[in-house]
Amino acid sequence: MADTIAKPGRVATATAVHHVGMSVASIDDALAFWKRFLGAPALWRELLNRPYLAKIIGIPGVSIKGAFVELPGGVILELLDYEAPDKSSNSEATANPGNIHLCLAVEDALLAWEHAVACGAKPVSREGPVEVDGGPNVGARVAYLRIHDGITLELFQPPARARK
Repeated sequence: MADTIAKPGRVATATAVHHVGMSVASIDDALAFWKRFLGAPALWRELLNRPYLAKIIGIPGVSIKGAFVELPGGVILELLDYEAPDKSSNSEATANPGNIHLCLAVEDALLAWEHAVACGAKPVSREGPVEVDGGPNVGARVAYLRIHDGITLELFQPPARARK
């Protein structure tokens, strides 16, 4: 066991982000938002129901409608619509443990915010992007929006000094 512990200053296993997964209520609704927002269709879409999947996620006989969407920078967003009668929605309250958000860097936070709203996102603050006035991101402009399934999308415009 001691051999598996990383030496100080070294990463033991992770080399890159492969993908980010989101469980969704409707694959069609989720894909519609991402296609409008990013201007590109899904890279891949398929019904996932192979036996290995049940072993990985621990749901016998599972069947999932899945799709891959390429995010800016090349990270893959995996959308998963589980065909399970007992699935339920999580609360969209940002403070709840287990709640996550996806943050995308943008060049113009207001323009991206307006575009996201036009694509169906619901702004957390009707005022639009807010300027960060403290901490390591002073001068950045940031907004939270709720997209499909109450998932939070953060738009982050770096401070002017960081964009040079």
